Order: sequence, then C-alpha cells, then structure tokens
Amino acid sequence: MTHVMVKGSNIPLDASGIRAVLRWSPAPAAPDVDASVLLLGPDGRVRSDADFVFYNAPRHPSGLARHLPKQRVAEGLTDTVEIDLAALDPGVDRVVVAASCDGGPFRMVPDLVLALYDAAGPQHAAPLVTFDVVPDTGQETALICGELYRKGTGWKFRALGQGYATGLVGLATEYGIAVDDSEPDPAGPPEGATAAAGPTAAMPVQGPTGGYTAAAGPTVAAPEPSGAYGYPLAAPYPSHVPAQPAYGYPQPVSAVPPPPQQQPVVHQQPQGSYPAYGYPQPVAAPPTAPPSPDARFALPPQGPQFQNA
Repeated sequence: MTHVMVKGSNIPLDASGIRAVLRWSPAPAAPDVDASVLLLGPDGRVRSDADFVFYNAPRHPSGLARHLPKQRVAEGLTDTVEIDLAALDPGVDRVVVAASCDGGPFRMVPDLVLALYDAAGPQHAAPLVTFDVVPDTGQETALICGELYRKGTGWKFRALGQGYATGLVGLATEYGIAVDDSEPDPAGPPEGATAAAGPTAAMPVQGPTGGYTAAAGPTVAAPEPSGAYGYPLAAPYPSHVPAQPAYGYPQPVSAVPPPPQQQPVVHQQPQGSYPAYGYPQPVAAPPTAPPSPDARFALPPQGPQFQNA
C-alpha cells in the first residue's frame, strides 16, 4: 500500500534498498529537474565530496548510491537515484534526497512528486511512499525533498520540502562540500590571477606626474646614447675636455694631463688655423722691411696751375 506523505511527516521503511524517483509534468517554460543524494555523517555533513551523488558524479565509490538516467513516462518526466540502505557504512547517519532545477525556479515546475520504491521489488510495483513537493516561496532552485535516517536497526523517511534560492551549489555548500562553480575563461586566465611559473610582463601604470611608470617586473636598462643618425659615440679618453662654444664663455681646462702615448688634448679655443663659426679667416702677410729711398724717384710733373709764373 502506498503512503501519501505531508510535509513534516515520517514513516518507517521496510526495504533494504530504496529507489527515489522525482516526477514532474513537462511544460514549455518548465526548467529541467535533477535528482541527487547526499550521504551525511553524525555531524550532518558529508565525509568527503564523494558523498555527493548527482549527474556529474553519478556513482558513489562504494557503489551503494547511484544516479540513473532521466526517463519519459506516461505521467511525465522522471529522474532517479538508488540507495542500498542495508549495506551503507555505519558512518552514514542520514541520506538526503534533493532536487535542483536549471533555467528557472521551482514555481515553474508543475506537479513535482517524490515517490519511493522498494529497489528489490518488481519493476512496476506501486511506490511505498509518495510526497507532493510544494516549495514554500516558489523562488527556490534547490529543494530537500526528504531524508532517510537511521532509527534503531532500520530506516525511516521524513518528508521535508525545504528549499534554497542558491541552486545546487548552495545545497552542496550547506552540507560541507567545497564547490568551484567558476568557468575557465577561453581567452586566458581569470582577472587578478598570476602565473605559477615564468616571468610576468610588466604593464604600465599611471604615475604620480601623469606619465607612466613600470609596474612590478624585471627592470629594463635604458639604451645607450648614440650619435647622429644612430651611430654610437666613441668613449672619450680620460684627458678629453668637452668642446664648448667659443663666443665669450670661459672654457674648461682638463685637470688630468694626457698619459704618454695617448691622443693629444683636444683644442677648445679657436686657434689661428681654426676657423671661427665656420668662416675662413684671413692670413696676415709676413712682415717686410720698409723700402730704401730711391734717388731716381721723382714726382710726376705738376699742372700749370701749380707752377710758378
């Protein structure tokens, strides 16, 4: 005989294994529903992540809890989990039967029912228990439909219907499972992540003066100065005095005399043979002795106006 449960009620189960079936009616806007189970210890939490059996982890390592494929039946769609209660480790104190939906809250799922069958009974036998799962607010995306718990040497079932608006992730976290629900970025690592190995490229950041300064990363040496048209300048010898303009400014004098067998000091002041500002300079004629008087030299004849009458 089938027992119809109401929220908060409980009933003993006379079965060594249970097949828990979630059933709902299909609808154009109805989200998909998934069944799952969590095997809990005495502290009300899973012993490891393997104690969470759902569509992405459809089989417990012990093989005593399994998620079965969805099916379409005359009454609608179903999703099923099976638990071998009699063979479970004594460390499992409770088994939570849960439902989650993807694509909308449970208010959009019509006629949601949980039915418990004897896993060892005939395939088409009537269910031991049915429970119409009605969410409290309708905004839930995960529901604890009921729980199987130890009572003495047997097991009992309690109908619950409690929900979460945080979906399967919130449900798993509630029972001690660390869930990483972030998806990898196909373009590269997530923002703020750092590479595990290898150099990190330094990106420019805004400096205090409005320019850009290098962020953390290897320091890049400044390029050496180069001469005109990209040719590098030769290194000056120690006694070299840099050339200065020759238009009235005092000229520096090298304090270090040139070492032997080394290039002479570069002239800094314009010399007689050095043109100033690039213009050619006149060269003075060598001095000559004044000519001696010549007795034969005579003035030209003067005009009649200068002659005496």
